[in-house]
Amino acid sequence: MQKYYRIGQIVPSSNTTMETEIPAMLTARQSIRPERFTFHSSRMRMKKVVKEELAAMDAESDRCAVELSDARVDVVGYACLVAIMAMGLGYHRQSEQRLTGRTQENDTNIPVVTSAGALIEGLKVMKAKKIAVVAPYMKPLTELVVNYIREEGFEVTDWRALEIPDNLDVARHDPENLPAIVQTLDLSDVDVIVLSACVQMPSLPVIAKVEAMTGKPVLTAAVATTYCMLKSLGMEAVAPGAGALLSGAY
Repeated sequence: MQKYYRIGQIVPSSNTTMETEIPAMLTARQSIRPERFTFHSSRMRMKKVVKEELAAMDAESDRCAVELSDARVDVVGYACLVAIMAMGLGYHRQSEQRLTGRTQENDTNIPVVTSAGALIEGLKVMKAKKIAVVAPYMKPLTELVVNYIREEGFEVTDWRALEIPDNLDVARHDPENLPAIVQTLDLSDVDVIVLSACVQMPSLPVIAKVEAMTGKPVLTAAVATTYCMLKSLGMEAVAPGAGALLSGAY
C-alpha cells in the first residue's frame, strides 16, 4: 500500500495562496518521486496585514497546532511569515518550539516549520550573503521584515514594498508583474533574489522566468517552507519548476 504523508498548515483565515502553491509543488514532485501527500489546514483570523491583527492572529496558532495534531499530520507548516517576524527578532525559534510542545501535549511529536524560519534556513542552505527582497506589505512592515532578515546575518542590498494592506488583495496580485518589479532592483552584487517574502503573494508561476532573466537563484517563502517540510520528513527536497532550492542542487 502506498504511503501518504499528511501535510498540515496553520493558515491565516484570508490566505488563499499557501494552500495553492505548496500543494502544487508537492503534487509536481509526485511526478518524479514515489511519496504521496494529502493536505490539511487550520485557520487563524486575519484580514488586514497590520501589526495588531498579526499579533492577535499569532495567539491562535496554539489552537491550530492542537487541531492539526488531532489529525495526526506528519508535519505542520505555519503559513504567515510577517506574523512571526512582527513578534520580535528570532521569534520563529520560540514559535516552532512552543507549537511543537502543543502537539506533544496531544500525544504526538510533530515537527513544526514556520515560513519565517524556513526562509532564513533556505538562505543559509543556499549560502547567500547578499540578497534582494520583494514583499507585498506596507513599508513599515517590510522594513521590519528586512531588519529581521539582517539580524539573522544576511545583507539586504535592495528591497521593494508593494504596499498592499488587504490580505485578499495580496493574493490577487498578478505574479506576472513580479519580473518587471525585479528589474527595478539593484542586483549587481546579489547572491539570491527573494521574489516573495510572503506566502500569500503568488510567485510560483514566474520563478523560472525570473531566474532565467536575472541569472540569479530565486527563493520564495513558500518554496523555503516546502523545502523545510520535506527535510523534516526525511525526504529529498526536490520539486520541479520551483527554482534553485528545490532543484536538487542543495
